This record gives sequence, C-alpha cells and structure tokens, in this order.
Amino acid sequence: MNTPPSLFGAERADGSSVQIGALVPLSRPGWVEAGRHLLAGLDLAVREVNDAGGIGGRPLELLVRDTAADPERAAAAVDELAGLGVTAVVGEYHSVVARSAAARADALDVPFLCSSGVLDALTERPTDRVARLAPAQSRGWRTYADFLLGTGHRRIAVATQPSVYWASGVRVLRDHLAPRGGAVVELDTNALTTQALCDALVDHGATALLLLVGHPEPAVPIVRAVRGDRRLAEVLIGAPAGQPEFPQWLGALGEDGTGIPFLRYLPERLEPLGERVGRELRERLGAAPSFVAFEGWDTIAVLAHVLRSHGTDRAAVTASWPRVAVEGTRGLIRFSRTPGISVWQWAWPPIQIADRDPAEPDRFRTLHTA
Repeated sequence: MNTPPSLFGAERADGSSVQIGALVPLSRPGWVEAGRHLLAGLDLAVREVNDAGGIGGRPLELLVRDTAADPERAAAAVDELAGLGVTAVVGEYHSVVARSAAARADALDVPFLCSSGVLDALTERPTDRVARLAPAQSRGWRTYADFLLGTGHRRIAVATQPSVYWASGVRVLRDHLAPRGGAVVELDTNALTTQALCDALVDHGATALLLLVGHPEPAVPIVRAVRGDRRLAEVLIGAPAGQPEFPQWLGALGEDGTGIPFLRYLPERLEPLGERVGRELRERLGAAPSFVAFEGWDTIAVLAHVLRSHGTDRAAVTASWPRVAVEGTRGLIRFSRTPGISVWQWAWPPIQIADRDPAEPDRFRTLHTA
C-alpha cells in the first residue's frame, strides 16, 4: 500500500506540503485499468496545481494507497492517512470500497471527496463530510433503463454475481422497468455455466442481456458464448457499469466487444478545458482517457479550489462543499443535497450511453444522453 515512487516523491511529515490521501485500485482483484486512469487524472491535476504555485505557496502532495478493491483495506488506509494528518481523502473507483472509505472518513472527521463510487447510499446516514462527483447509481441506471425501453427492449436478463453494487443495480432496473411494461430476470453466474446461461436466455425469450459481473471474469467468457450462439444473434448485450470503456476490454474480445452499450459520464462534446486535459491524459496513458480519468482531474480541481478559498483545516473543507462552484472538464461542478442521497452530490454530471463502433472498434458512438 505504498505510494508508487516513480510517480510521487517521498512522503513528508514536516508540514511543508498540503497532503491529500488518494485511494485507488492498483492491484488485482481491483479493476487495475480503471485505477490507472483515475490516478493519471489525479496526478495530472496535482502537477498543474503545483505548477501554478500550489496552495498558498505550499505544494500539494498525494499520498496514494492501493485499495485492491478491498473494503477493509480501504478503511485501514483511511485510518493510516488520517493518522498522517492528511487534509482530505479523495478517489476510489469501486463503489463498495468507496462506501467503506466514506464510512471510515465520516467516523474520523476527515473530508472525503469521492471520485467514482456511485452507490446511492454511500454512507448509512447523512453526512456533511463526504461529497461525490460521480452520479448516483439510481440516476445513471434509470437512464440506461430508458435507453433499453426506447430501443424496444422489455424482456431483460441480467447476468449477476453477489455484490451490494450489482444487487442495487438490479433493484434500480426492476423498479424503473416494471411500471413501464418491462421485466427483469436474474441469472446467477455462480450457479450457471456459460452454456446454461445461453439456454436460459432462449427459455426466457430475453432480448437483452446486461453484464452485472466482474471483468475480465466472467464477463469476457459470457460475451464470447452469447456472440457464438446463433440462437442469440439478435440479443443485445449491455454493460451498464462501463467495462467496454477501457482498452483491455477490446484487447480481450476484439470485434465481439463492440456494439455493447455502456454508461459513461461525459458530455457529448468537451469544452476547451476538457479538450486540453484530454490531450494531456492521452499522452500520459498512451490511450484515449476514460471518463474515470476526467473524474480524477476534476476531483483535484475541486479540492484545490476549496483549499485556496477556505483553507486547509479539515473542518473548513467540510464546511465548503455547499459553496463550491468550479469549472471542471465536464461542466460546472456544484454540490447540493439530493433526496435519497446521503452525501453532498454534484447534481448532476453529464451521462451518456455509448458503445464501440463495430466498423471502427477504437471509435465510440453516443447512443443516448441524459
């Protein structure tokens, strides 16, 4: 759980820097590629803040901790970072891990700016210490359900694994689709082989299969099996959680990984700031930056504004969330209280549904926007 020395210098405890803890999945079973994009955005923004004079002349410093998609490891990292005296904690991609980090940060009176976790109930009780940039799962997945209905899909199968995140997604889909004539059937991938899953799709007459499972396993074998089954040639495969966004998806599946709609939190067209940051991120990553990389950059942009405007005291950071108004890569960021959401929420980030173009797999097509 040490800071990667190639990206960050030795951690200082002499008060010369403003220290920020960063939670990122950088090893398996975490989604390492997403973690790499998130860290690239965080690090780029920190370097830009420091090039512009830092925070009142003091450099901003990231203390990075690898969560490896482990909620307990994330909670322990928050404990450690709080003990080191960080001003705030940022980051995390996996929603269940972000929930664990948010609960611990709240208990320790440490501000937490969540970059990517989307669970509506990020904390069990309302808190002023936690703010979030990603849209709540209910909004994003209702948008996805509307897309399914708009494209004629009402018999929806979901391939699932046990997880609070996946179970929450199923509830959102079912609650939104049922009053509109849709139906959702769950297929437990822990109990079904890929062949049995394909048979179940035929038996249920499903016209769409949503992958609410981990990547690459079992998502990749499921896609291959469905694509290879002539009985399912007309079945739409969807991935609300965004797996096809990353190059690793295309590398694993090739053409089979195209034409699979997923959620991404980007506008249809980036403004100049987003275009500029996107170019910088592409150079760092050696590939097109995902929305997660933009979330990372926006996280530091917001926090740097807060620290410059309100100071580096933890209580001052916490008190600042309702006064934030920062131009990010994807629009003006403001936090508000939203019904059903327990934290300060950017209401709302842009949401689109996209896929990889079968004719040009490296190109994304925007299919629907919210």
